[in-house]
Amino acid sequence: MNGFNFSRITIGSALLFAVCSTSAIAAQSTVSDSDNAQTQLIKRGEYLSRAGDCMACHSVEGQPEYTGGLAIESDLGVIYSTNITPDKKHGIGNYTEKQFADAVRKGVRADGSKLYPAMPYPDYATVTDEDIHALYTYFMHKVPANDRQPKQTDLSFPFNQRWGMMFWNWAFGNSETKFKPIKGASDEVNRGAYLVQGLGHCGSCHTPRGIGMQEKAYNDSDKAFLSGGELNGWAVPSLRGVHHWTQDELVEYLQTGRNDKAGVAGEMTSVVYNSTSHMSEADLHAIAVYLKQLDGKRVVPKEDKAATEKTAAKLTQAKNLTEGERLYIDNCSACHLVDGKGAPKAFPQINGASLVNADNPDGLIHIILQGAQLPSTEKAPSELMMPGFAHRLNDKEVAELATFLRQGWSNDAGKVSVDEVKSVRAKITDSKE
Repeated sequence: MNGFNFSRITIGSALLFAVCSTSAIAAQSTVSDSDNAQTQLIKRGEYLSRAGDCMACHSVEGQPEYTGGLAIESDLGVIYSTNITPDKKHGIGNYTEKQFADAVRKGVRADGSKLYPAMPYPDYATVTDEDIHALYTYFMHKVPANDRQPKQTDLSFPFNQRWGMMFWNWAFGNSETKFKPIKGASDEVNRGAYLVQGLGHCGSCHTPRGIGMQEKAYNDSDKAFLSGGELNGWAVPSLRGVHHWTQDELVEYLQTGRNDKAGVAGEMTSVVYNSTSHMSEADLHAIAVYLKQLDGKRVVPKEDKAATEKTAAKLTQAKNLTEGERLYIDNCSACHLVDGKGAPKAFPQINGASLVNADNPDGLIHIILQGAQLPSTEKAPSELMMPGFAHRLNDKEVAELATFLRQGWSNDAGKVSVDEVKSVRAKITDSKE
């Protein structure tokens, strides 16, 4: 063999093969780990987009998700949501991560123009860099790009001058750029605070507005935060303490849009359907624990058993009824019962309901006229619907019925006038045209 050592070649080849194989496996493992990390990041971003309720504002029925076009009523005029798919022409496909972060947290678009605070960037200001990164990764790598161009916002002068928003931001924007944990609070409470104050932007509806249409507070350092207000004519209840519900009832309401005492209506229907019903049990409990520990007064009267029994007895006897009581027997009692307590998880309580006892009765009038529908969620798939009575009851009858609801059983709210009913009916008619 002229000194040719076959065994050395064989052993050397085997060693080379082993080294190469090990390197290939290691490389494959690294790629696999990287892919898995990317997958998990995208999943986290998708979850956070639900927590931030991006779907509700940037999607409209019958159109691809996140392509915008939702008409948002404001005191400035109608503002239309934008396409936030990664389309490079009509969406955010050309945004860098920093530009995305500036849009979300500062209300500044990639071209430098200012967003209107219908986009709740003052609330999103405290979203962490890590969560922004996950959101950006999700929108750029999972959401399908779509070139749909939604209707453009076209406000009248001077509100169409977007540069003027720099002064609004200076005067009324959120000065906090980082979430400040509550000293001495548990991790669960602080997780709830982070979600409520930031991505959940609960304050955009549940905090009263000031002279510049700004939220009067962006965190719980001010007792105005989550103390209730009005939104498009609806009374929005205080979330401070939520004394009339237990923690579990709060979680169930956010998961399913219903609990033993109430059913969702108005803007909150979309919030439950698109956002909170997709959130984890742990995060919903964190939100509930945080809200329960906030200092706040009771927003509905405690049940007066004697008054409840008196109303129930009169309705049962059906004698000497007022017009409002008669209308309740004819139209409402089959579902909400003579004691006004309805049926758990199906027909909401009227006795002690915050919507019924609100200072502003417009939300109650709206539901009587137009009805309401509970959303279908994973844990409560049934879509129970209350019909509207606009076609059946005239303005005087609705006023009489609403007045009875607000003063029967334990309820203790003011009368409803015919003019208030006419006003709500006109708004509903205008919205359909």
